[in-house]
Amino acid sequence: MLLVIFKQFFLLGCMSFGGPAAHLGYFKRHFVDNLKWLSAERYAQLISLSQALPGPGSSQVSFAMGVEKGGILGGLCAFIGFTLPSFLIMFFLALSAHQFGDIYFAVIAGLKLFAVVIVADATYSMAMSFCKNHLHKLIAVLSTIALVVFSQLSSQILVLIVAATLGWFYPQLKLPESQKHKPLTVAWLPLGLFTALLLISFFPLGEWFSVFAPFYQTGAMVFGGGHVVLPVLQAGVPSLDTEQFLSAYASAQAIPGPMFTIATYLGAQVSPNTPLIGAIVATALIFLPGFLLMLAFMKSWLQLADKPRFAGSIAALNAAVVGFLAAALYSPIWQSAVQNLWQVALVIAAFTWLRMAKPPIWWLLLGFITISLLIGQF
Repeated sequence: MLLVIFKQFFLLGCMSFGGPAAHLGYFKRHFVDNLKWLSAERYAQLISLSQALPGPGSSQVSFAMGVEKGGILGGLCAFIGFTLPSFLIMFFLALSAHQFGDIYFAVIAGLKLFAVVIVADATYSMAMSFCKNHLHKLIAVLSTIALVVFSQLSSQILVLIVAATLGWFYPQLKLPESQKHKPLTVAWLPLGLFTALLLISFFPLGEWFSVFAPFYQTGAMVFGGGHVVLPVLQAGVPSLDTEQFLSAYASAQAIPGPMFTIATYLGAQVSPNTPLIGAIVATALIFLPGFLLMLAFMKSWLQLADKPRFAGSIAALNAAVVGFLAAALYSPIWQSAVQNLWQVALVIAAFTWLRMAKPPIWWLLLGFITISLLIGQF
């Protein structure tokens, strides 16, 4: 089973372009719709938990799905499988100064369009699943508008708070009385380890330790995903110059997998004598806090979901997540990928084909790459 988990996440890690919103779309279609590893409701609960915690949201969801399927080892296999392709590419880019030509940028243009189709499909299917009443439809629409107009991290947090509050006061679910008084279970060991490591990271325990401590601190305190990591790490790792950070950010944007592998690039840069060790340590440290928090609260979060008012909050958060996906579909995914009418037509045709014929995702991926190489950047 562990090998199966690794294989499935590795295959997705090779083709998961487009950032966290696109990743959630890939996971939904592959693990929920196709493989039936978990229900749409359980998947939505894991998403809402990842939204409430610091760390890399899509990677936390992939880790949690691995834990659900194969325990902690399953979670590690899911993380390694999903992250390994991105890690290897970022490590290679950190060691090379090669400049890529027009072919590279043509392929990237096609992959961005591929991400548009996947996120659109995920947004549509999740809207059908989690916006079945007027309140949840309203939350999804207002969340989309709010996040398009106000894209700051504070706006995202405010949307989640408002959605959870509405769901709390207007619960939509009625559960049997036997489920209303279950004791809550927090996994104190991972929570204690998370706290201890965070406290230790602020102590001066040597030059090598101080170089890598900011990676753990960033993973422990940053909400909002890879885009927010850049300025935080830039302040925490002053030994690197602006050009190195911008190169890492641009590379993470252009490749598949989680944007948190920006730490792979930077870890190799801050440890030029042992770049592989630096890349591994920095990558492990930036992901570790989010995974410890997921382990700490997965069970209690799902137990809370059995309580009517909390279940109402989670259902409202799920509707807000639809708004998050819709807003991300518009900006930055659509705006960065679709530049002319030919691309609009291609996206509509591919989305229609995906919804009606349900082809394997690989067909779409190869199709977009082929068209990009044949026609260029349209």
